[in-house]
Amino acid sequence: MTDTVTRIETLEALLALYGTPGAASLRKVAPVMTPLYRKWIMSSKLCVLSTVGPEGTDGSPRGDDGPVVQEIDPSTLALPDWRGNNRLDSLRNIVADGRVSLMFIVPGSNNVVRINGRAYLTADMDMRERFEKDRRLPTTVIIVEIKEIYTQCARALMRAAVWETKAAAPDLPTVGQILAEVSNGEEGGAPYDAAWGARAAKTMW
Repeated sequence: MTDTVTRIETLEALLALYGTPGAASLRKVAPVMTPLYRKWIMSSKLCVLSTVGPEGTDGSPRGDDGPVVQEIDPSTLALPDWRGNNRLDSLRNIVADGRVSLMFIVPGSNNVVRINGRAYLTADMDMRERFEKDRRLPTTVIIVEIKEIYTQCARALMRAAVWETKAAAPDLPTVGQILAEVSNGEEGGAPYDAAWGARAAKTMW
C-alpha cells in the first residue's frame, strides 16, 4: 500500500507545505544553560535520550529520584547510566556517533525542554561518584556537550491529555505477555510479570 503514497523528497517540497516559523520559536534557542532553562531541567526527573549509530537510531527513557542530570558547567551536562538490560543500544551509538538529543519532561507540565549536542562516555571514578546511591555507582556516565537548548511546543502533550489520564488503558498488554508473544512462549508470561516488581526493586541502582 505504501507504494502508492507520494513521498516528499526535497526540502523545497516540504517547506512549500508549511509557513515560516514564528519569531518566538527561533528566539527561544539558547547555546548554553540559562538560569531559567537550568531551573526547568533541574526540575526534571525524566528525560528521553535519542542517539544515532551505524545500526540505526535509539530512543531511551532515563529516570532518577532527583534531577535526571547534573550540570558540570553551563555548556555540559552529566547523565548517569544506571542498571538496565545491558543491551547498551544508546551507549553503543554514542561510542560510534556522538550526536544526541535529550527531551526533559516534568509531570504536570505540557512543556518539554530539548537539548541537542554531542556526547561521550566516561568511567572515571570521580564522575561516577557524583551519582552515588546507597553505595552503588553507575557503570558509566554520559557527558553531554550542549549545542542548543529550547522549549518544545506544548500542543503534543495537550492533544494527548497526558497528565489528565489517571490509569493505563484497559487491557494494555504486559511486558510478560509481549515477551511470550515474540518468543513463541519460550520466555515471559505471567511468571515474568509476577517476579518483575521485586527484581526491579533490588536492581534499581
